[in-house]
Amino acid sequence: MPETPTLPKIAFIGTGGTIASIGATSRELQDYGANGVILQAGDLAARVPELAEVADIIAVPFAAVPSPNIFFPEWQGLVRLCDQLVADHPDLAGIVIGHGTASLEETAYMLNLTAKIAIPIVVVGAQRPASAISTDANINLFNAVRVAAAAQSRGLGVLVMLNDEIHAAREVTKTSTLRMHTFRTPDFGVLGHADGDAIAYYRRPIRRAAPDTEFDIRHLAALPRVDIAYSYAGADGTAVRAFIAAGARAIVSAGFAPGFAGPGDFAALKQAVAQGVIVMQCTRAGSGRTHKGKNLREAGFLISDNLNPQKARLLLALALTVTNDPEEIERIFLTY
Repeated sequence: MPETPTLPKIAFIGTGGTIASIGATSRELQDYGANGVILQAGDLAARVPELAEVADIIAVPFAAVPSPNIFFPEWQGLVRLCDQLVADHPDLAGIVIGHGTASLEETAYMLNLTAKIAIPIVVVGAQRPASAISTDANINLFNAVRVAAAAQSRGLGVLVMLNDEIHAAREVTKTSTLRMHTFRTPDFGVLGHADGDAIAYYRRPIRRAAPDTEFDIRHLAALPRVDIAYSYAGADGTAVRAFIAAGARAIVSAGFAPGFAGPGDFAALKQAVAQGVIVMQCTRAGSGRTHKGKNLREAGFLISDNLNPQKARLLLALALTVTNDPEEIERIFLTY
């Protein structure tokens, strides 16, 4: 008799979020958090028996929280946990991380810059809780496991999987509060799709990504403080001055498109540079590159390429763990 094929071994780490949430009724699609029930990884995986058809699942409890609760201690813990899982299971094919969608792109990008394992890491969430009628939690988790197990997923950096679409962690952002197609890659589009018959890729990201990066957070006590100053009509620099007073080592200016702060903030940001604070200019527009024109050059501002403010903040914080040189920071932003 022919041997039964061995299924790929996939670790599923649960951090909570909508994908693991249980509302009071199946009709509760928005205020499900008020019920206060968030499943751990094993309980969530048990709700998707189809997983056993495509992978040998190792459920790994980690947290059961809304994603805004996740920050540096959790990111550091995830990097270390991924190391441990690979050490404990040399035949591990991939890792899936369940995550709330609010800050999913930040966790995915942080892992894209700091994870030290070669197997695929796929971050997955859902727009509707696991308990909801027509939830997307089950299919998203099922497809994330398939993506993590696919040989062609190697070497692409950390991936984000929702709504049958595969995105690069560096490029993807949440664009809608409730719609199922909330995660988009505005400038470049998806990497590929998780279709019923295949995991199909159509392009590869070229920016440097995990595990081949110069950043290592496994033994850091904390990230350097980096804040975001959001531009709006009439802003007078109050937020910028407060960030400086709070000890910010750098400030990301989420400026008007195509990338500049209003006069009040601009003056305060120039003063920040004079005080030794790094200022990184990006845009609140949601897509597109910033340009280092005459005013920015003379003010000593750096530019964020096409990273959105929340991702520019993460890369800038990591850059400050290895250098204070503005030229080196600019190199880093053109590399990652």
